[in-house]
Amino acid sequence: MNGDNDLGSHIAPQRLNPLWFWSCGLVLFMGLLYILSGVLMPFVTGLAVAYFLDPLADRVEAVLKSRSAATALILLTFFAMVVGVGVALFPLLQSQVTGLITSIPHVVDAARILVQPIFERLQAQLGADEMQALKDNAGAFAGGVMAWLGAVLKSLFLGGKAFINTLSMLFIMPVVAFFLLRDWDALVSKVDDLLPRTSVVTIRQQFREIDATIAGFVRGQATVCLALGVIYATGLTLIGLDFGLLIGLGTGLMAFVPYVGMLIGLLIAFGVALMQFNEVTPFIMVAAVFGFGQSLDAAFLTPNLVGGRVGLHPVWIIFALMTGAALLGFTGVLLAVPLASVIGVLVRFSIGRYRESVLYTGV
Repeated sequence: MNGDNDLGSHIAPQRLNPLWFWSCGLVLFMGLLYILSGVLMPFVTGLAVAYFLDPLADRVEAVLKSRSAATALILLTFFAMVVGVGVALFPLLQSQVTGLITSIPHVVDAARILVQPIFERLQAQLGADEMQALKDNAGAFAGGVMAWLGAVLKSLFLGGKAFINTLSMLFIMPVVAFFLLRDWDALVSKVDDLLPRTSVVTIRQQFREIDATIAGFVRGQATVCLALGVIYATGLTLIGLDFGLLIGLGTGLMAFVPYVGMLIGLLIAFGVALMQFNEVTPFIMVAAVFGFGQSLDAAFLTPNLVGGRVGLHPVWIIFALMTGAALLGFTGVLLAVPLASVIGVLVRFSIGRYRESVLYTGV
């Protein structure tokens, strides 16, 4: 009997393949994310709020000597500001949204009148058959773009659950944000305790890089978007552009998507100016507002608020946001940048290991 015990004590436990373990964990996580995407929005939003406010909570906790009191004070102030801004802007934005939707047919007519001479000139040069083929291709392309845009908007705002999502954002998200922000340090400590001890130093280093990337983009870019929204809204309103407040704030929010948001806002502003004005000066002023905003962003806002910590290429960010919206709707948009940050850090880590391996050096 003792011999059996001695024999068993010398049997080494079977080791798991780390690559296989983490690959299975990633597949399981992505599968659960897709399956549960319909109920994740308030939890993901609460997590984003807690992550955004955690540095401030640490500072307030040092003064109040209570994490719960600091969390309650910060969240009450934060949501009071959000509600206050919403109440102040809602009547103006509602009237501008209604007016903009009503004016869309007039914008289309104005654009048609502007483009018509160009089409007539092309028709005279190309001939009827070539012109008809051009119209068919342009119509098919425009139809495809509109169908894709409609599908994305439907996945973002409808999905048969808009009302439930609104209620969950109003009632569940603040509760989730409170408990996550209150217990943030404890949760981070517990996750750290679960890391495999043999690779804990490497994993901690990668987590620090992921945190720096997400913080640099989310916290920094959110501040940049807010500043640009105020600049565009103020500038377009001062030059007398119809719906200037709506277009400016919307462009600031869309600035979260590098370059694309600004270009969409500029095109919308030009379209409204085309319908409203009959001279060149307002178009120059609209371009000047956007030029000033972009110059300020490039020279001051992004270098100081975002800096070089992000390491995410604009094309990668755009791809991540579009993929997240198509797969998971608004929840996917919220998760796109964090997941893109994680993938980017892991890819850079893998490339570094590859450059140190025999596969690259040949030695």
